Amino acid sequence: MLDLLVIGLRLAQYCGAVILLGTPLFLLYGLRAPDALAQTWPRRLLVAACAVTALASAAGLVAQTAVMAGSLAEGLKPASLGFMITGTTLGPAFLLRAGVALAALAVVLMARPSRRQWMVLVVAGLVVSASFAWTGHGAATEGPGHYPHLMGAILHSWAAALWLGALAALLTMAARHPPGDPLSDRVLHKALHGFSGVGTLAVAVLILSGLVNSWFMVGIDQIGGLVTTPYGWLLIAKLGLFGMMLALAASNRFYLTPDMAVALEDPEDLRVAVSRLKHSLAVETVVALALLAVVAVMGTLAPVSAMDMGL
Repeated sequence: MLDLLVIGLRLAQYCGAVILLGTPLFLLYGLRAPDALAQTWPRRLLVAACAVTALASAAGLVAQTAVMAGSLAEGLKPASLGFMITGTTLGPAFLLRAGVALAALAVVLMARPSRRQWMVLVVAGLVVSASFAWTGHGAATEGPGHYPHLMGAILHSWAAALWLGALAALLTMAARHPPGDPLSDRVLHKALHGFSGVGTLAVAVLILSGLVNSWFMVGIDQIGGLVTTPYGWLLIAKLGLFGMMLALAASNRFYLTPDMAVALEDPEDLRVAVSRLKHSLAVETVVALALLAVVAVMGTLAPVSAMDMGL
């Protein structure tokens, strides 16, 4: 039961982190400043992301302590929590995530939306997203591969947040899109077009960093473990979900977005184009949540490469 709680809280932290980084970044590059500042949805989305990240990180500290201590009652004891904070790398990472998320929440609540505010949130998102790599498998590699693996893991986290945070923003924009408003129609199309190039960059970084991580997490000698270990099965599932997201993203870029551009002058065609876009973004979001859930489970398992160490 505690293990499931840890996984659920990891998933919540991942969801909050990708929005905290990817959404304000999307507002900076995906929209013109006047169009971005005219949007009313980012504040609510960012408040939710900051609050979820902070609460899930604090709860994650307690849950992880309980797993290590053997029970929730033991995990709540000050001595157990103190050891987690001072005697492990996990405890400080939980506190860092919670503290940065709370600081970001204060920025969102107390300051008016602006490009400067979004830049501050991007920095907060970079720290929060990187903190998962600092305490994950990427930081466990020893020897000369330590820093290449750690950097690969950090880049992987940042690229995922860049993509998934923008996806959350696009889905929110599409869901709140008022049909028949020419200005809103064009802003939505510009947002989709603005994400195209950056999305391609995110995919390229994900693939390259994923190959680096796989080299350390699986390795050539243990590649057979992909079909004989739980970690390997989940990695295959993750790759399958990533492929589905890639196909949906390609459809959005090469078919749905151009169709919307053509339909901008025809209200009837535009309603159909926007409806198709909403459906595609919703499906892609569901697949993204499933992928993050798989990653949350993978973070609790020994990698395939650990087989040769008898783990």
